Amino acid sequence: MERLNVLILAAGLGTRLRPLTSDIPKPLVPVVDKSILEQQAIKARAIVGCEGNWIRLHANAHYLADQVVAEGNRLGFEKVWVEPEILGTAGPLKRIWQEGYRGGLLIMNGDAYCSFDLKKFVENAKRAFAAGAQNGSAADSPDSTAPGVALLAVDFPKVNTFRVDGEGRLVGVSGRFGSNCGTPATFSGVSYYSDEALARIADGEFDIREFWKSEIAAGRPPFVDMSQMDATWIDMGSPEGLWNATAARLAELGVDSWQDDRLAVSYKNRSIVFAGADLVEGEVVKNEIRGKDFSWKI
Repeated sequence: MERLNVLILAAGLGTRLRPLTSDIPKPLVPVVDKSILEQQAIKARAIVGCEGNWIRLHANAHYLADQVVAEGNRLGFEKVWVEPEILGTAGPLKRIWQEGYRGGLLIMNGDAYCSFDLKKFVENAKRAFAAGAQNGSAADSPDSTAPGVALLAVDFPKVNTFRVDGEGRLVGVSGRFGSNCGTPATFSGVSYYSDEALARIADGEFDIREFWKSEIAAGRPPFVDMSQMDATWIDMGSPEGLWNATAARLAELGVDSWQDDRLAVSYKNRSIVFAGADLVEGEVVKNEIRGKDFSWKI
């Protein structure tokens, strides 16, 4: 049975959502009925069903890590990796490989509401890796030119920093390295790494973009999957993003409002009211996210 490891990045400080995130890590903030962490776990497990994949869920944690560990246990994660210090993206990837996990690694973000077909992305990545191996040396050869990194792209003009050539290869990141020519795109935060690529990440590497740069220099440019450019992709890590993700989730559920012991949501009133918010009796909150000790106009 083929195994696939999934790492949901959940170690961020959540500074743009404070004071909401003063007591709860950003990946556990409810977006209507479920946190992003839980929604991402559900989407990852949906990959099962073809090719006999066995999903092993991982997350990393730093800020309010005990809460992420407890939630990971509740959701049946393989492991939540607690980071005493933030290791960027490259560090957690290499650590999972060093601990002996094999079968490829799918990376997802704990602050992005999205509608990606992850199974399709992983299949496209594997096809790109296999095609590269056929055109050059074997993937596990020391001098291999077969790609081992796949990046899922969206079209978000404000941050279209990727530059992609006509063959779907990353040739540059605007303001960072490489060519400024090619098709612009935005990195969704979803990526897939072969075991061979994970082995090549240098010990102590922090910024994953430096690893992409080194892969390009070695003749193994990452494959950029642009087949889902119009999919829903929302960074919920700001008040505006939290509302946009909430509205998208309401639409996905087919409801106009939601209420439980954590929050009350109204699409009509464009409002989210978290438990602990100050409310005047009979007050109707509109165009606002309100919680304990804070109020954000949206």
